[in-house]
Amino acid sequence: MSDQLSTGLPDDRFASDGLLTKRVLRAAALSSLAPHGDELLWDLGAGSGSIGIEWCRLSSGNAAVAVERTAERLERIRANAERHGVAERLRIVAGDIAGALPALPRPDAVFVGGGVDAAVLDACWSVLPAGGRLVVHSVTADSDAVLLEAYRGHGGELLRIGLEYAEPIGRFTGFRPARTVTAWAVTRPAS
Repeated sequence: MSDQLSTGLPDDRFASDGLLTKRVLRAAALSSLAPHGDELLWDLGAGSGSIGIEWCRLSSGNAAVAVERTAERLERIRANAERHGVAERLRIVAGDIAGALPALPRPDAVFVGGGVDAAVLDACWSVLPAGGRLVVHSVTADSDAVLLEAYRGHGGELLRIGLEYAEPIGRFTGFRPARTVTAWAVTRPAS
């Protein structure tokens, strides 16, 4: 395990089936989640668990709950958490996000990856304390529409992130675009 304590570990440090918040996007999400130490994060639609794992690595007092419905991904999250030395601070919950939320302890911050709907966003917003942070990534037009409405209602920062990766094209190098991600980040105000 690397001693690196900054965010954005290399992607190959996580076992994944391809559903992984990539390094640059993970670093951006964690920057907006702004872990202070001794806080709890919900990592919803956790995929490989990379967001929750890096959250835990940033402070020995941080903990996370990773919610994922796919059995194979749950095992990957467990293996990744063990590999990075945070298994005791990363609680893994099997199930659908909407069904899991009522039983979770109140978070200080929430990350939602993948598809999101208005009901899940409303549930997350309603449990955030003043100063709590919510970050959501979307790659679909449906979820983008939900984020636009949430941004109009709660403010924050809404942006689109487009990345291109260098790869060989014959004897030359070109850039291959990755799927553009819409990111919404917001902090719940005091009142």
